[in-house]
Formats: sequence, structure tokens, C-alpha cells
Amino acid sequence: MTIETTHAGSLPRTPELITANAERPLEADGITPVTTDEFAETLRDAVASVVQRQKDIGISIPGDGEYGKDMSTGVNYGSWWSYIFGRTAGLEITGEDHRHSEPKRSEPGRIRLTSFPDRRDWVRFADAYNDPESGITVGGQKVFPAATSAIGYTDLGREFAATDTRNFRSALDAAGYDQGFLSSLSPGSGARIADDHYGDEDAFIEAWVQVMREEYRAIADSGLLLQIDDPSIAENWDQINPEPTIEDYLAFTQKRVDAINRALEGIPQEQVRFHLCWGSWHGPHTTDIEFRHIAELMLQINAKYFSFEAGNVRHEHEWVVWKDIELPADRVIMPGVVSHATNVVEHPELVAQRLRRFADIVGPERVIGSSDCGFGGRIHPDIAWAKLESLTEGAAIASRG
Repeated sequence: MTIETTHAGSLPRTPELITANAERPLEADGITPVTTDEFAETLRDAVASVVQRQKDIGISIPGDGEYGKDMSTGVNYGSWWSYIFGRTAGLEITGEDHRHSEPKRSEPGRIRLTSFPDRRDWVRFADAYNDPESGITVGGQKVFPAATSAIGYTDLGREFAATDTRNFRSALDAAGYDQGFLSSLSPGSGARIADDHYGDEDAFIEAWVQVMREEYRAIADSGLLLQIDDPSIAENWDQINPEPTIEDYLAFTQKRVDAINRALEGIPQEQVRFHLCWGSWHGPHTTDIEFRHIAELMLQINAKYFSFEAGNVRHEHEWVVWKDIELPADRVIMPGVVSHATNVVEHPELVAQRLRRFADIVGPERVIGSSDCGFGGRIHPDIAWAKLESLTEGAAIASRG
């Protein structure tokens, strides 16, 4: 039985794409960049190149590297979530930095997210997080928009989504692939920006359900696999103070899971992947919620494929969860067996050992080797590609038994 391979989504951008993206001016909203014919050609060529490179090293189920997200927003280059800001009406750069707003305190039965710097891990290791020599990186996003009126998916968003699917489908055909995946934001993650309009958590999440449903349908209708990216399912835990009970957190998170399923209505389960991680910044992560508390909740999502971190040292031990949780017969797991969290390239034999752990529990036909999270911007491009090569080599070793 051959164990297939894939990855979590983001791949290193080419220098040409980085330069072309940086040189584009922004529209008057300060969020949406102008797309020229020259940039469109650069993007198309870059997608074709990244898909062919995945083919050359033996990745079974490729992605577009999230390259198309670079044409959607000027707020932050290539962000897994900020791309949606340029596709959504009703958002505005207000001048307020909501990362550093006054922390909101949670109460039993009434969970509220605090500010970003109030994360428990960041507070515990404040000196390290504020030390540029510590090796900790938490991303470069400096500006967040707020919802200042009713939000909705825009015509420009539809154009961007159509470009994503068109470029990727063309690249897949050229490389000889039958299938690949495009990633898209979850409603719950979108709803983490400031709400200056709805004034109600449930209403704001539902508004994001309506926004994301359009993008989900666009990807699914093109025949591609749709990947829902939602680190907030796990990551929100660290952004709630004081630490909540597991029961309260699961109730809080259930709303986000239900929102994903509402947005997925009408899309076949076998066409959907779901990616969970713990935020994936380079830091201690000592206050991550344990996977065992949220794994069954994750499996409620109407997806066939489930991606999660299993290679970095904070979560590798959690492969044993699958000894206690029965994986439904129609589901497939995509454990991360190479990590974005270290520059050390995993040996193929280690990759094979990690894959065999899962295969011995659920069967090799229900395991696809993946990366913990995206590689774009987190490690040097040469190292990222070396890790994917090790992934395919390790999967080949594991497949031989």
C-alpha cells in the first residue's frame, strides 16, 4: 500500500513573485492592491512553477502554495487569513491596533478572546518574546481591519477566486496531476477581527459564514479539493484569560465548528480537507490545548481529510490519541510528519517511523503524510523544499513496510 503525501498549504514564494507583489499600489481602501496584467502573468507563471516542483519531488496531492493569496491584500504579504480582507466588503482600517487593545476578561460560561499580546504563553515568556535574538517569530502583521458595516463577499473577491482556480487548474494539467487543493479561511477565524458593526458574536460569525460560503463554492465547483484553514479551533485556547474549563472551551468552539458546517452545506464531504494547528508561530507553545481535548470535536466537521501538527516537539507525542479515538471509516488523517518549527531537516527514516505509527492504528490507506503547517515565510526556501523531499522519501520507505 502506497502512502500518499501532501502539505498544509503555504510554500516559499519565488523572488519574482515577492518583488511583483511588493511593487503594486493599493486601492483607496488601503487593503486591496491593484492587479496589473504584468503581475497576473508573474502569478500565473509562479503557480505553474510551484506545482511542477511538487510533481518533480513526488508530492501526491499538491497545492498552489497559497500564491494566489498574495494578490488579495496589501495588509500583510501572503498571510493565510489576511488575504480575505481584500475580498470582503464592510471592512475598514480604523487606525486602531486591536492586537493591543485592553484585554477582555472571560467568565465561566461566557468566554471572550483577549488581546493578542495577552496570550498566556506570551505572558509567561515575555522576555523571550521581546528579545529579537531569541529565535521566536510571531508573524509580521501590523494592521488589522475592523468590520464597520455589514460584510459580504465582493465582485473583486469572486474575480480573485476565479483566478486562483484557473491558474491552479492550468498548472495541474501541465504537470500531469488529476487533483489538488486550494485553502480558504474558516468563518470562526475571520470573526476574530474587531466587530464595530454587529455587536453580537453569533451574528458576526454568521456573517462570516455567508462570506466564506461563496469562496468555498467557487473552489468546489471548479472540481478542486477545498481545504479549510482554522488554527483558531486550537489556538483560541491560549487567548482566553483566565484559562477556561475544558467544557466551556468546547462549548465556545462548538459554535465555530457548526459555522464551518453551515458554510460547507451542499459541498460533498470527500471534496473537503480541514487543517488544524496551534498558531504555528515559532515560540514555546507551553499553553497549547492538548489535542485529545479537541480531536473528536474536529471530527464533527464535514470533511474527509484532517490535517494536524504531529511533527514538532510540542505535539509529536499526541499520535497516541488515535489509539483512544476511533477514526470514522470514511475519514482520512494527514498528520504533519515534517515540521515548520525547526530548520533541521527530518531524516527520511524518522518520517517513515512517524507515518508507521499512524498507519499501524488506522491503516496505511487512511494516512497521508503532510507538513505540520505552511512553510511560506517560516523557514528558508531551500530548507522547506528539502523537508518536502524528505517527506516523499520517508513515505516511500513507510510504504514498503
